[in-house]
Amino acid sequence: MGNPAMRGALSSLIKAIILFLALSLLAACARPDRGPSPFDALGQPTAVPRALPDSPVNAPAVPLLPDAELVYGPTTIGFDLAQTITAQNGYLASYTEEVDGEILTGTEIVDRVAREYSVHPRLLLAFLDHKSGWVSASDPLPYPLFADGNPDMPLFRQLSYLANTLNYGFYARRVGGLPSATTLDGVEIFLSDSVNDATAALHYTLAQFYGYFDWEGAVSPHGLSASYAVLFGDPFQYDIPLMADNLTQPAMALPFAEGEGWFFTSGPHPGWGSGASWAALDFAPDEDGWGCYEAVSWVTAVADGPVMRVGDGIVVQDLDGDGSEGTGWTVLYMHIADDGKAALGAQLKTGDPIGHPSCAGGPATGSHLHLARRYNGEWIPADQDIPFDLSGWLSAGAGVEYDGTLTKGEITIEAAGIPTDDNLITH
Repeated sequence: MGNPAMRGALSSLIKAIILFLALSLLAACARPDRGPSPFDALGQPTAVPRALPDSPVNAPAVPLLPDAELVYGPTTIGFDLAQTITAQNGYLASYTEEVDGEILTGTEIVDRVAREYSVHPRLLLAFLDHKSGWVSASDPLPYPLFADGNPDMPLFRQLSYLANTLNYGFYARRVGGLPSATTLDGVEIFLSDSVNDATAALHYTLAQFYGYFDWEGAVSPHGLSASYAVLFGDPFQYDIPLMADNLTQPAMALPFAEGEGWFFTSGPHPGWGSGASWAALDFAPDEDGWGCYEAVSWVTAVADGPVMRVGDGIVVQDLDGDGSEGTGWTVLYMHIADDGKAALGAQLKTGDPIGHPSCAGGPATGSHLHLARRYNGEWIPADQDIPFDLSGWLSAGAGVEYDGTLTKGEITIEAAGIPTDDNLITH
C-alpha cells in the first residue's frame, strides 16, 4: 500500500468511520434536555427532593412477622442469645454499658430488655442490625437505634424504647386501637386490616424511626424482613398460635396473707413500661408508712410454682414449672424489696412469702405491689375476656388507665390512689 493516493483515501475512510462511531455513541449516551445536570460542579450527585405523598396512604397488606416472634413466648425455647451474638462477631459482642450501677454486656442488655418487656430477642437483634449494624458489623453506626438518644446508657435505653413501642403497637392492635401510624415527616399511614397484629406493630414502630420514604423501604421485602432473614431465616417457620382456645386463668389467691386487709390502689394499667397491655393491678399494705419505704407486710404467692427470675424489685413465678419464662402462665411481682425477697429457684406454694412491698425497681409514688400475668409471653389484660380472679375477686376496667374495680359476689370495690375504707380488701 505504498500508493500515496490509496493511503490518503484509506485514512479518510478510517476517519469517517471513527467519526460515525463517535457520533453514534454520543447519541446513545446523550441525556435529553430535561433540566439541570444531576451532577454539580464538583462532580457529586445533587439531591433531588421527592414530594411526599398526600396523606393518608395505605400500608402494605403483606405480613412481615408472625405474632409468636414479637413476644417472649414459646419460640424462644432453644434460642441461644449469647451464642448468636458471639457467632456474628459484631460490635455488640464486645459491647458493655453501665445499667443501674452494674456493668452489663450487650448480650445481658438484650436479654434483660427482652424478658422485662416480653419482646422476642430475635426481633430486637434484627431491628438493631437493620438500623445500625450493631449485631453483624465490627464498625457500625456510632449509635444503636437513633443518634439523639441518651449518651449515658445508649443501648439499654434505646432498646427499651424500641421494646416499649413494639408492645404499644401490638397490644393496641389487639384491641382494635391502632388504625394508623404517622411517620416522622408527617405522612399518615392506614394500617391494613388484613395483616396480623405483629406486622401492624412493626409498621407502627418503624414509623416512629423513619420519614415516609425510608419507612417505605423498611417495610419492603428488602428492609427489616431482609435483616431478620439474614440472621435467622424465614420468620414464618416460627408461626405458632399463642393463645389457647377457651383459655382460662389457673386458680390464684389474693397476694397477701389471710386475715389481712390491703388497699386496691390501681386498676388495670400496663404490665411493663407504658406500652404493654393493661395487665397489672396494684395493692398497698394497710400500714402507717407513707410514700416510699420498705413495708413490714409480706407479699405472698398467688399460686404454686418456682421462682423463674429475680431482679431489681422483681420476682417472676413460673406457674407450670417447666423452666421456661416464655411458656404457660407466669406472674410478675414488682416493687419487691431486696431484704427477704424470694430466691431464684425457690419452690413456692400459694401463700408463701414473696417479699416486702417497696418502691424498688421502677417509678412509684409509694410502696406497693404491682401484679401482672403473662401467658406464652403475652401480657394478659386485666380488663378484658380473662380478668384477674384473685380469691374470687374479679377485675374489670373503667376505660381509663389505672381506673377499675374488683368484684366478688355483690361487693364491688373501686381502685383509688388514696387508702380509704372504700378500697380496702380483706382476704
